Amino acid sequence: MALQASLDRLLESPGVTGVALVDAVTGLTYGAAGDLAEAGDGPEESRLAALIAERLGAAGAEGELESVITTSTTRLQVLFAVRRTAGDPLLLTAGLDRDRANMALALRSLGDRADEVLA
Repeated sequence: MALQASLDRLLESPGVTGVALVDAVTGLTYGAAGDLAEAGDGPEESRLAALIAERLGAAGAEGELESVITTSTTRLQVLFAVRRTAGDPLLLTAGLDRDRANMALALRSLGDRADEVLA
């Protein structure tokens, strides 16, 4: 119930239409709120994050993937890596309506609240 309440609170951020917490390795969705199509498909999101991290590593980037932002003329798709002390890393995925969201504020708000989903 605490996870669902945390995800529901993320929908209060301006322009956020859907959110999900996904296992970064398996793609299993642990919880979701709002429009699930907007939040993204768990297995697809985990594969995308893995592919981007792999390509960055091959290009010489160091460190772990922090976030991915995909934009279109009407939508934003955001993936945040959520670290935890034990177990696979998680992804917080969010879909945003670009007309209603201030991208910088939405990203900051989601990033600040990403750790709340594990509390």
